[in-house]
Amino acid sequence: MTDFIIENYLWLKAFHLIAVFAWMAGLFYLPRLFVYHADAVLGSEFDEKLKIMERRLLNAIMTPAMVVAWVFAVMLVYYHIEAGSFKQGWLHLKIMMAVILTIMHKMCIYYRRKFANGTNEKSHRYYRFFNEIPTLCLIVIVISVVVKPF
Repeated sequence: MTDFIIENYLWLKAFHLIAVFAWMAGLFYLPRLFVYHADAVLGSEFDEKLKIMERRLLNAIMTPAMVVAWVFAVMLVYYHIEAGSFKQGWLHLKIMMAVILTIMHKMCIYYRRKFANGTNEKSHRYYRFFNEIPTLCLIVIVISVVVKPF
């Protein structure tokens, strides 16, 4: 397994990035749908359409992309452990941001269920704030990976 990971590091990184891009697209879009859904009339045609869109986005794109991103991330972490670079602070910060994004993903699952059951209690303003979290995490991840400040 070690040889496979070392020999295919760039391929693993490429597939990790593809999965992360798909996951991030969903993390940007789903909370935006929640913004609109928070103001939708319960039981309206728009409400029902948003329920379908949210479910499909989460189940067909976001969750599979998150799983694939984490699978490749584990392999990349293994590479960094073997290479002796796992002690670098930028990598720990990146992993922490990925954990925050995963928690946000779990929160999206919870909020989608609330909308599906007609029991949402949050306002569109709450979801507007919630929608900014992945952007902030992405900024921290890109800077930490590219600049490697520590």
